[in-house]
Amino acid sequence: MYANLGIGIPTIIPNYLPDDIVVFFQSENGMLGVGPYPAENEADADLINPGKETVSELKGCSYFKSSDSFGMIRGGHLDLTVLGGIEVSKNGDLANWVIPGKMVKGMGGAMDLVAGGSKVVITMKHVDKNKPKVLEQCQLPLTGKGVVSKLITDLAVFEFDKEKGMILTEIYEDVTLDQVIASTACKFEVAHDLKTIKL
Repeated sequence: MYANLGIGIPTIIPNYLPDDIVVFFQSENGMLGVGPYPAENEADADLINPGKETVSELKGCSYFKSSDSFGMIRGGHLDLTVLGGIEVSKNGDLANWVIPGKMVKGMGGAMDLVAGGSKVVITMKHVDKNKPKVLEQCQLPLTGKGVVSKLITDLAVFEFDKEKGMILTEIYEDVTLDQVIASTACKFEVAHDLKTIKL
């Protein structure tokens, strides 16, 4: 599998990947074979992810121009994209490039990534400063419309279906369904085989 990890929560994924699963993480700044964060004494300042954090390289890692990296993304050569989110709507719309009250240098590669044809998974907090981030409609400028396949928050996991809409499929063992409903600013379906995630 070839996957791209956005900045924020997604960047920690390589640290938790089991040894028996092979995933080639691609970085839009020109690296294929991104590994977990290195130990402090092994860090190489030239090996960074898009969030400017030092990373390690996996065996067989390759490097290329950023333009070639975006060619991979736009050409549909990635299987999976995992991005951080600021808002997600019940229709799977994503807003993740404008942070209210902060100066943002640009949208980065997110718009290309969600339009590139890969499965899009969003990871984010469910609520921020007592305000829900899962909404009827996004309030911030969109990164992509109807692009989210799966949403993973600190409360639950949702799948998005073109016909059924937003479906709650998993919930953490210390979270109740009422908590998820109260923290979500839109209606959603509950899967008949709702699973519990053990921490």
